[in-house]
Amino acid sequence: MTSALTLPPNGSQLASSWPETPAGADPLPGQLDRWLAARGAELVAVRRHIHAHPELSHQEFETASLVARELAVAGLSPRLLPKGNGVICDVGEGDRVIALRADLDALPLPDGKDVPYRSTVDGVAHACGHDVHTTILLGTGLALAQLAERDELPGRVRLLFQPGEECIPSGAPEVIAAGGLKEVAAIYALHCAPQLPVGLVGVRSGPFTAAADTIEVNLRGKGGHTARPHLTTDLVHAMGRVIIDVPSLLDRRVDARAGVSMVWGRAHAGEAYNAIPAEANLKGTVRILNREAWREAPELITSLIRDVVAATGAEVDVKYTRGVPPVINDRMATAVVAGAAGAALGPDRVVEAEISMGGEDFAFYLEQVPGAMIRLGTTPHGADVKPDIHQSTFDVDERSIGYGVRVMVHTALAALAAGTF
Repeated sequence: MTSALTLPPNGSQLASSWPETPAGADPLPGQLDRWLAARGAELVAVRRHIHAHPELSHQEFETASLVARELAVAGLSPRLLPKGNGVICDVGEGDRVIALRADLDALPLPDGKDVPYRSTVDGVAHACGHDVHTTILLGTGLALAQLAERDELPGRVRLLFQPGEECIPSGAPEVIAAGGLKEVAAIYALHCAPQLPVGLVGVRSGPFTAAADTIEVNLRGKGGHTARPHLTTDLVHAMGRVIIDVPSLLDRRVDARAGVSMVWGRAHAGEAYNAIPAEANLKGTVRILNREAWREAPELITSLIRDVVAATGAEVDVKYTRGVPPVINDRMATAVVAGAAGAALGPDRVVEAEISMGGEDFAFYLEQVPGAMIRLGTTPHGADVKPDIHQSTFDVDERSIGYGVRVMVHTALAALAAGTF
């Protein structure tokens, strides 16, 4: 690996304690363990550069260019997405193709950390670990390129560096439209998990993250004085009925095992305390773990809202916006990545991942091909405080980069050898 990037001054202890091959782990082929150990500082430098220069969803032009340059230096042939904010790159040759995906975008949050690699962009920070995902996939691609040069890579591995994971519409459909899944047999990804200590990975078959949709309700009616509600359409009362009754009714109309969660996040009606308003607005999220229940949700929820509002006399408009499907990890793909993670880190470092009600647009790929997402532990052992993702103080133990590369290299090789899914 050759890179123009260098470590920032005052490197942290984490950078100097790059992980050795874990006890009980299988060595990487082609002396890649030695290669990875020698390139640890460069990978940390890449992560810190990306962290210090975050880009918002669909604006990841410099990050994509950095990735493309690093891949090109290694002799690969990356191609930018049509908009220039993502990268697709194949490593190796062969009919069997395994895809690995990372996301590039940052969040519209300030960086609250006092570190040398703190964000240099006001109000934008890598608070979800996408800088780590990108660095791990870059390191994985460069490691696999070493095998390909020696004709020791038994197939093709496609690297997908995706824009726009953090917004709607998201970037996964753009990657798919650009041919990202053409000929792909299976796809894998990892996500930073501060709930797990560094050196552990969480694996789970079946539902992994929830579908995440948004719903907006606009109410209208005749306003008036709060002393004479009988002469008005009491929209505050109507709004309250929607807030309380619709989630409760939904719970009785959907199988409890489907994992449905409807939560209102915004409610606004009126300005004066003694005036009934003529307009009211509600907005919230619908999160669902079951794919069939998710497909039926828009019609069912819209119907419930209209039925509840009808009794109040108010007029109602419902806007149901699809977000992302649920991530449903394929059983065989999960078995492959679980075995690969055990080989990469040792079987005692693979644990069962919890289900998350958060959304992940990796689900769009799984609508097309089998695959699995896993969780990568990023918190230092014994840490008293574990800042969650989407918090301005979120950071990682940078040893997780090395562990992530090991896991993804083993996963790619195991998936190429697994046969059909």
